[in-house]
Amino acid sequence: MSKDEIIQVLGDIARLLELKGENPFKVRAYTNAARALESLAEPLESLVAEDRLDSVDGIGRALADKISSFVRDGKLEFHDQLAGEFPPDILSLFEIQGLGAKKIKALWEELRIHSITKLERACRSGEVAGLPGFGEKTAANILKAIEHNKKHAGEFRTGDVAELAESLLSDLRDHPDVDCVRIAGSYRRQKEIVRDLDFIVSTRHPDAVTEFFATHPLVESVLVRGATKTSVILISGIQCDLRVVTGPEFPFALAYFTGSKDHNVRIRSRALARGWSLNEYRFSEADGRELREPLPEIREEDDIYRALGLEPVPPELREDRGEIEAAEARRLPKLVEWQNLRGTFHNHTTASDGRTTLEDMAAAARELGLEYLGIADHSQAAFQARGLDAAALAAQVARIRALSDDSLHLFAGTECDILKDGSLDFSDDVLSSLDYVVASVHSSFTLSEADMTARIIRAISNPYVTMLGHPTGRLLLTREPYRVDIPAVIEAAAATGTIIELNANPRRLDLDWRWWPLAKEKGVKCSINPDAHSAAGLQDLIFGVGAARKGWLTRSDVINTLPLRAVTAAIAAKRSNA
Repeated sequence: MSKDEIIQVLGDIARLLELKGENPFKVRAYTNAARALESLAEPLESLVAEDRLDSVDGIGRALADKISSFVRDGKLEFHDQLAGEFPPDILSLFEIQGLGAKKIKALWEELRIHSITKLERACRSGEVAGLPGFGEKTAANILKAIEHNKKHAGEFRTGDVAELAESLLSDLRDHPDVDCVRIAGSYRRQKEIVRDLDFIVSTRHPDAVTEFFATHPLVESVLVRGATKTSVILISGIQCDLRVVTGPEFPFALAYFTGSKDHNVRIRSRALARGWSLNEYRFSEADGRELREPLPEIREEDDIYRALGLEPVPPELREDRGEIEAAEARRLPKLVEWQNLRGTFHNHTTASDGRTTLEDMAAAARELGLEYLGIADHSQAAFQARGLDAAALAAQVARIRALSDDSLHLFAGTECDILKDGSLDFSDDVLSSLDYVVASVHSSFTLSEADMTARIIRAISNPYVTMLGHPTGRLLLTREPYRVDIPAVIEAAAATGTIIELNANPRRLDLDWRWWPLAKEKGVKCSINPDAHSAAGLQDLIFGVGAARKGWLTRSDVINTLPLRAVTAAIAAKRSNA
């Protein structure tokens, strides 16, 4: 069993135990074990083989034995017995925003509701509103959440499918009959949400590659199997298409299936102007058009753009949002790269709601080759995240200062709650004792747009607020952004010298890439932050870089590409100017 599958099963056990009304300590044991596996620094298989799983913080001996048995046998009897006590679809109710175990338990015991379809029907009939602890407002919110789920059915966060996609890519790359292979589509363009995965393969043995793909362990079912295209459903539920082409066709197929559709239309129109027809396989003479230039020789994807009088356009920019004009004028930016990052801010530890200690977060940062790391645990108002009060924060700052050394500089900060009226959760005296402050909204999401905008602008006007965290509060596919006038916030950030975060957590990717060209135009700097709650979370920086590239950002637009001395000055500049 894969680690992700085991994490899923442990989470399901915790939910089923909650539905049974079991001891909360027992529930928490399975939840903690799932989180511990998410944060593993070494392969699960090695820990099981060496009987060291119980050495992982959060996993006791009894659970270590169960998980080890699960890894070896692919079966966990306790889970099967527990699942047999409920209808198989009852866990789908946990997908509905606002429904927790307590409410789902009541729905099941009082109304025998175990599916989203039955839940929707009962909400509309008034049965749900009549339950103790529910009411009409709760029923209306459940219906709204159900509609949200329907709207986003078949969509996947890129970060949720990345590991599976890269694993399949690696296996195809290693196949002896594969000459070239790339992932195309919206995944290659670094869209935050994808509906499917597109693999392009060049080969002289298409049957062998197709057979390998269709029978791969990550494939759950085969939808269509043809000579050039095979469609399957992977174990995550996402559709995946394989297209096999010849070597000369590969650059064209890669460009075409990368898209976007609007970008491709612009490219094809430039080809027609030269008397060429461009499709997913080749350039050819366009019917009824005068051939103004000889058909070009194409060896790689970039040659297609050069033949059309354009600079090669990075995949992330292919959205028909000005990239054609910039490519024609030779003004495409040199986009920021993963290797440019020297450190990051907005990271959590076990002092608040993180799952990794300060020391282990520092060790993970060193392993990634970072020069500096900012620690920003929650402030006191975030009681659900075990936020720190002023005394606890001061003690943490002392630990951070003591742990910082020449191999990794640690910055002491906080993720300070922006309160409903725009004031901050800590006094200026407390904030001034820190190296930097990330100010974020974590409550009162239903304010009007005008009130939310005023709230945020008041907060970032404070000279001790270094950067604005996850500016719209969105959780992709789960929670819509709160209403806020982003252009006004960007203007205020420019006026006050406030950095805006690009939250790299793949569930957020906030600020959205579509706003970064405006922020860049106004001179607002970006900090790519993972919002890491574990050592593994630091690796989410890669998704942040993808979103930054999609937002046309360069190395000079991102403060955490700066070396230590320069970034220290950058995060102190606002309060120094004030």
